Amino acid sequence: MAKIIAEMAIDTVTMELPDTKTLKLAWPEGYTVDFKTGQFITVYWPDTPGYKRAYSLSSCAMDQGFFEVTVKRDGKMGTRIVDWAKAGDKLGVLPPAGKFLPVLEPDKHLVCIAGGSGVTPFRGFVRDATRRKLATRITILYSVRTTADIIFNAEFRQLEQENPNFKFHVTCTRLGAEDPWPGRRGRIDADWVRSQIGDVANTVFYACGPNALVENTHDLVVKELGIPKTQMLLEKWG
Repeated sequence: MAKIIAEMAIDTVTMELPDTKTLKLAWPEGYTVDFKTGQFITVYWPDTPGYKRAYSLSSCAMDQGFFEVTVKRDGKMGTRIVDWAKAGDKLGVLPPAGKFLPVLEPDKHLVCIAGGSGVTPFRGFVRDATRRKLATRITILYSVRTTADIIFNAEFRQLEQENPNFKFHVTCTRLGAEDPWPGRRGRIDADWVRSQIGDVANTVFYACGPNALVENTHDLVVKELGIPKTQMLLEKWG
């Protein structure tokens, strides 16, 4: 079956960080699509239809009438979006696809490990669970260079207040010794991940971000912690 391509106007743009922008893409009149939280869309500029780029949805399936993607200044597409995309511009959009889906069941604990902009799909996970008042536990372990690199910090802190089953933990890898940051420092390691796990059999691990982080997380979870690979989903971003 051919993919239905729609042209969508950018409704709003939000600068999350100096190098990271969220686009809210308005569905055109009559557009309907069946999609799931955790999927991605593929976008392109109408003047360069041969160059396409896939981005995870940072919105969730509860959000109807629009898609949100959060893009870091990286490569041709990311640079053009962050530096030039504005409200009123239009993008070609292929429908959502992908299998990086949250297991939002009452007895499950989702441990979501992210680096950099890899945290964006987990915003959708938490939005979905919070709005539906689900009992699913979600813990995000987020690795950034410095506190200036934390995407969605205010929103995740607000969601922690709204959802007692959600925890947002950040570790910084490149802070100077003089920085007053009171939180964790250093890379994500087996001891930190192990400390978050209660019922191993009902824990589902997710990793999203740069190749190196995702591959290291796979080895950490599967080889160091001995968790079956069937309890883990990965999303690499080049």
